[in-house]
Amino acid sequence: MLVQDVMSTGVVTARRNESVRSVVTKMLSRHCGAIPVVEDGELLIGMVTLRDVLIPLYPNYGEYIHDNVHSRDFVEMEEGYADVLTQRVEEVMSLNPLTVTPRTPVLEAASYMGLKNFRRIPVVEKGTLVGMVSVGDINRGLFFERGHAAMDERRVAQPSGR
Repeated sequence: MLVQDVMSTGVVTARRNESVRSVVTKMLSRHCGAIPVVEDGELLIGMVTLRDVLIPLYPNYGEYIHDNVHSRDFVEMEEGYADVLTQRVEEVMSLNPLTVTPRTPVLEAASYMGLKNFRRIPVVEKGTLVGMVSVGDINRGLFFERGHAAMDERRVAQPSGR
């Protein structure tokens, strides 16, 4: 089974100059945790994840070393969320994300996700975004292709109780 057999198409995207607020709104309305960032006709340039939105709230290593007591004030950190929402996507996005092609075997894509602890990966064809594939997409595809076949084989192999 290939990624093209299970991937989602019609993916919601963002542009680098959009506000983080608009991207988070897209994530919340679509119940997803990542939005690909594109330019010039769907050319993939990055990804914004919910994690990318939260990272600016945390103290950096230098701040933590110099003041490890106050750099752990999580209530105060939370107050910075409104400021993060005013930033541009390009300020928080991850550049050059890991990608797969439509012809990548699904278990190869799943292994990349497992190694990097990702739940989804953009699918590109010659640099252009054509879809997204998630762990759920792969499980669903395998279940319907392999799970049903295995159940049918078991039914045939079992003698009838009559």
